[in-house]
Amino acid sequence: MKITFKLFATLTDYLPAEARRSNQVLLDIDPASPISKIIEPFGLPPKLVHLVLVNGKYIEPEKRMTATLVDGDVLAIWPPIAGG
Repeated sequence: MKITFKLFATLTDYLPAEARRSNQVLLDIDPASPISKIIEPFGLPPKLVHLVLVNGKYIEPEKRMTATLVDGDVLAIWPPIAGG
């Protein structure tokens, strides 16, 4: 099944070079893959996987090991961001 995977801010560096400008890639994943397995091949440091959303809905850290997606979902991840 196909999903859209988006990374924001400094995390875009973990996307393939051709996808960094748009900050997203289309992935073909196994429907049984939890979020943690989907992001694993991108090598994101766990401390930088801060805000995880599926179709705009927040996924709590403890659910990322078991939560699965459906065809057409959008998985978006932001690092911790500080500012003032």
